Amino acid sequence: MFSITVRDHLMVAHSFRGEVFGPAQRLHGATFLVDATFRREQLDEDNIVVDIGLATRELGAVVSELNYRNLDNEPDFAGVNTSTEFLAMVIADRLAERVRKGALGEGARGLAGLTVTLHESHIAWASYERAL
Repeated sequence: MFSITVRDHLMVAHSFRGEVFGPAQRLHGATFLVDATFRREQLDEDNIVVDIGLATRELGAVVSELNYRNLDNEPDFAGVNTSTEFLAMVIADRLAERVRKGALGEGARGLAGLTVTLHESHIAWASYERAL
């Protein structure tokens, strides 16, 4: 399996519901490094996984929809704990939709999967992996 990874960053504010979250139940900020890894079994006709420039651009576009937002005020997330794991899934699903619509080029239609990893720090991160 071949893969490429592109990176961006994301800054949000949010709060959580539930005792398991302790002090994070209060409004707080979070900054993430965001990695999107695209996978395919065989390289395309250009011997690449996907156009890295288009992958970088589309990850940036998806991240910009969330960046500098208080997620507690976003209608898409009403009543949802926007955990790191959940946000990784949201970003992966939004990227997958862009692949489906052709935003990453025709060659991207041969992608097998996508993993999005949000790094909370140098010692903690969460990922969501999905098929394409």
